Amino acid sequence: MAQMNFAKNNSRKIAAWIIIAVAFFAWGFHQGKQSEISSIAVSSLTGTTSGQPANVDFSSFWKAWSIINQDYVPTATTTTVVTDQDKVWGAISGMVASLGDPYTVFFPPTESSEFASEVRGNFDGVGLEVVEQNGVLVVIAPLKGSPAANAGLKAGDEIIKIDNTDTASLSTDDAVNLIRGDAGTTVAFTVIRASVKAPFVVKVVRAQIDIPTIDDHDLGNGVYYIALYSFTENSPDLFRGALRDFVESGDSKLVLDLRGNPGGYLDAAIDMASWFLPSGDVVVRESYAPGKPETIYRSKGYNVFNSNLKLAILVDGGSASAAEILSGALSEHGVATLIGEKTFGKGSVQELVPVTSDTSLKVTIARWLTPNGVSISKQGITPQIVVDRTDADVAAGKDPQLDRAVQFLTTGK
Repeated sequence: MAQMNFAKNNSRKIAAWIIIAVAFFAWGFHQGKQSEISSIAVSSLTGTTSGQPANVDFSSFWKAWSIINQDYVPTATTTTVVTDQDKVWGAISGMVASLGDPYTVFFPPTESSEFASEVRGNFDGVGLEVVEQNGVLVVIAPLKGSPAANAGLKAGDEIIKIDNTDTASLSTDDAVNLIRGDAGTTVAFTVIRASVKAPFVVKVVRAQIDIPTIDDHDLGNGVYYIALYSFTENSPDLFRGALRDFVESGDSKLVLDLRGNPGGYLDAAIDMASWFLPSGDVVVRESYAPGKPETIYRSKGYNVFNSNLKLAILVDGGSASAAEILSGALSEHGVATLIGEKTFGKGSVQELVPVTSDTSLKVTIARWLTPNGVSISKQGITPQIVVDRTDADVAAGKDPQLDRAVQFLTTGK
């Protein structure tokens, strides 16, 4: 193995994830856009029409606005005072919801502030990745060591109730708001699991969540193990340190465990792929609307390992977004063999754009494709060696996927 250059590299801070108190599930996220978009909030309250399309008739909106202002009487159970500005935020949220995209979300002032806080990496919640799919709230993965994981929630679980609220009509955002809460409080999930005959209830006590990142150790027999739990801003430095430990161990076989990893910073995935790929190799493609050229992200070319390296990557249904980018790139370039179960298939890119000084819009702007042009969102990534890990395996402390990876690395079969 060649000597490794562990010099620190600056991050472009292009994020591919977020974990909201529960959280929203991994998403592609471009930071740093400076200009504000035209705001309905501004135009509706000041009478300006900046950014209003000429072919859209807003008369029905204003008629409904007028009827509500003139005739609406709060019910006896309604205690919240709704201002005109709150109605504007609601109108924007409704417009965004009409897209039917669980990853495109409008954040009013309070939610925008909470979102910004949670991006920084710790928060109160249960540490659970969820997404609404076709009217079903699905668990992507609980964070390692989180209250959700300790309570027994698993990737693929379907949540049909949050406390006493049915989730069938909830968006991901609505579900997040219900699950979010102060540390020390309890939330109950009614869950459907494929391996269990009847729905059951899981109670989780909220706590402060610190996003876990990495774990590494020597497995023996020349095999080293690195588990990456999320692609945070500091993941490249931590991954570089783990690779240093791998090199110093003298091992030549590596298991990279991306199971249950919901994603993270795109730049982190590119940086990590660069340790294994020559300069210029494609890591991921971003495909935009028709007529717009795609963006190609390439390896930085650290490429410190020689042909003696044997690499197996573990993936499952909780591997998503940046985890799929890294595993897909190393697999298609012939550097790694994927072992485990089909990945989740989350390959869309979001950009966080300020609407006003205290509100923001997270909007889908592109799709991710593997180096060979395979859409991650459409089909996920199927490993070359498919191995299931059942609930019974987990309960018994068995890991047939890891065992198969060690077997493959040591025997070549």
